[in-house]
Amino acid sequence: MPADGNVVGTVAPSRPPGPAATPRKSVLIVDDSALIRTVVADVISALPDFRVAGTARDGHEALEQIHALDPDIVTLDVDMPGLDGLDTLGYIMSETPRAVVMLSGAESARLVDATLRALELGAVDFVHKHPQSGTRQVREIAGRLEEALRAAAVVNLRGAPMLLRHGAGQRLSPGRASGTARVRAVVAIAASTGGPRALAEIIPALAADLDAAVLVVQHMPPGFTQGLADRLQRAARLDVHEARHGERLAANHVYLAPGGRHMTVHRDDAGAVVSLDDSPPVWGVRPAADRLFRSVADLFGPAALGVVLTGMGRDGSAGLAAIRRAGGGALVQDAATSTINGMPQAALDSAGADLVVPLAHVADSIRALLAERRMPL
Repeated sequence: MPADGNVVGTVAPSRPPGPAATPRKSVLIVDDSALIRTVVADVISALPDFRVAGTARDGHEALEQIHALDPDIVTLDVDMPGLDGLDTLGYIMSETPRAVVMLSGAESARLVDATLRALELGAVDFVHKHPQSGTRQVREIAGRLEEALRAAAVVNLRGAPMLLRHGAGQRLSPGRASGTARVRAVVAIAASTGGPRALAEIIPALAADLDAAVLVVQHMPPGFTQGLADRLQRAARLDVHEARHGERLAANHVYLAPGGRHMTVHRDDAGAVVSLDDSPPVWGVRPAADRLFRSVADLFGPAALGVVLTGMGRDGSAGLAAIRRAGGGALVQDAATSTINGMPQAALDSAGADLVVPLAHVADSIRALLAERRMPL
């Protein structure tokens, strides 16, 4: 107590202010179905990092709401009356770019194709909304929607400009190589978020005389990989198709792993063979690039080239390391052109690379690295 008898109160020590809370990402929900708008809003409201900015029933209302609310992310139905999802997306990405997640009830080849075209136009990802209702609908889409929103929250919009060139009727060569020759080299490609757009630029740019088989793992649910293969086939000089269990690898063919199934390769007395299986997911995904890359490393060794493209997570990193240990090559997409740089960075951290290149240079770099890596005749 001081000499004058006044009690001195205790003063709490000063503390530096803590870091400001990260503001939640605002989401505009666009869907002509009131049920889907409610389901999506319920899912978003349960996520601590996101909030519902508003809802819209069609494309025209969506554009009005975007200008009024300026949301960080838009969830956009593919199939709507009036101004549909593709036209709305085209306007968004050209006039007021932001992260867009498509909601697709794709039950037809037309809607699958429209969904894949949306990814080429700059949508970050898509969520398949099944024709169900109530609590089962919420369970079906909640996990995928959260994953897509988290990708949208960190998307590199500059790395995913519109791909105005697309497949229909735009074959770049009058014919395709037959691909009956013995496979002397293999290119194994891993892609996830942003992958369909990247593949739509890379695969059509590969020469018809590549003299290698190309195996692609794109993280995508069942029902969509066949559509992706069809779109790539229309533009490519190589033969592109969804892989079939037991088929033999052929040079100048592109094999796309079916959604929901792992793809690997093995050898029998007549040559290299594709295997598909339903074993557990790796890194939470099936197909997984790590499974494919390891099998390619075992079978082709120095004649293998691993390519890791844009995507979230770390699938492909351990497999790329296996390819390099076997003497094969490694190519990684650069951060500036990756929609999401998670997979490329994880691959670099785990395996390193012979080349790190922007998307526009991937096809030429594949050809250059293959020149040193073919098995002798």
